Amino acid sequence: MTIDPRLLDAAYLAFWRERHLCTLTTPRPDGGPHVVPVGVTYDPERGLARVIADKASRKVRNVLAAEPGGARVAVCQVDGRRWATLEGRAHVHAEPDRVAEAERRYAERYGRTPRVNPNRVVIEIEVTRALGHG
Repeated sequence: MTIDPRLLDAAYLAFWRERHLCTLTTPRPDGGPHVVPVGVTYDPERGLARVIADKASRKVRNVLAAEPGGARVAVCQVDGRRWATLEGRAHVHAEPDRVAEAERRYAERYGRTPRVNPNRVVIEIEVTRALGHG
């Protein structure tokens, strides 16, 4: 079911705070989907989903290939019959303050600090659509 991302209810938002492995789907250069497991955090006040990643990863290269308009991507999580998807435009950022914020949110959601990675970037997704069933 499609949900207006500006009108997400408390249960939907709580689901995005629970500890769940997620997937990120990015477009490959040939147009096919590239789906990988990731940790995702969601900031509903800013309408941003964040994924930390190594700047040399395929997912990052896929997003960068779509610049300047950003890549159309989706992040999804499933827990039994509950599922939630956030869709939007993704951009890669390497600014230390943005990466640090993504790391802080990751540690908060997943209960562990990410390992040190000097090549870390953050994929920020400007959420334009939400789907789910809970």
